[in-house]
Amino acid sequence: MDSAAVNEQPASQPNSYTFSKEEHLCSKRLISLLFSKGSSFNLYPLRFVYLSAQELPLGQTQVLVSVSKRYFKRATDRNRLKRQMREAYRLNKHVLLQHPEQAPRLLGILYIGKEKNPLSPSKKTNFRFRALFE
Repeated sequence: MDSAAVNEQPASQPNSYTFSKEEHLCSKRLISLLFSKGSSFNLYPLRFVYLSAQELPLGQTQVLVSVSKRYFKRATDRNRLKRQMREAYRLNKHVLLQHPEQAPRLLGILYIGKEKNPLSPSKKTNFRFRALFE
């Protein structure tokens, strides 16, 4: 059995485990729109802020990842947490892709915890993304 056949996925369920530049939320206008008109919920140690506005074009979800400088003074600590949150999003974004009409256009993932607990891309994170649709 060759390895290409083992790793092949059906055409109906393509999982893209990338986090491309188009998915990064960088626009100051869109970030201010997300925080002014968006809805949020907390699942400690994360806060999710999302916006499914009708005026935004239907397309890929743009994601903002943030860690407060207030509790994590060292940039290396903040960068590690942001890297772990991006990895968790990247591995679980297929949940958002399964419901493209319900998926938020803008998504902010904020780390609100005060401790440096390592986040792991686990089933807990998967359930957190499912909470966006409930």
